[in-house]
Amino acid sequence: MKLVIAIIQPSRLEAVKEALTEVEVFRLTVMDCQGFGRQKGHTEVYRGHEFTVNLLRKVQLQIAVNEDFVEPTIDAIVKGARTGDKGEIGDGKIFVVPMDDCIRIRTGERGPEAI
Repeated sequence: MKLVIAIIQPSRLEAVKEALTEVEVFRLTVMDCQGFGRQKGHTEVYRGHEFTVNLLRKVQLQIAVNEDFVEPTIDAIVKGARTGDKGEIGDGKIFVVPMDDCIRIRTGERGPEAI
């Protein structure tokens, strides 16, 4: 079992959800978050004053998957989140983390069956 964590642009969320549906991944958690990487923020003008916005709005997805679904999930996220043919800075990151256990609260099931 793995936990796939993806940080993507908010505008690409629907495309990622569609790509995940195509590979039969239907369960995910979506959270709004802020951050920056190579983009390093941008400058904005508000009431005539220029200021730097360091934290950019992003969306974080958390998807728990069994081993068979790890690569299809990653491929679907890349397909949906990449802008243009080759992608651009700020498209996001994917982290794959081992998951020791998963428990379905309703039934008490554990492990891969609980996902």
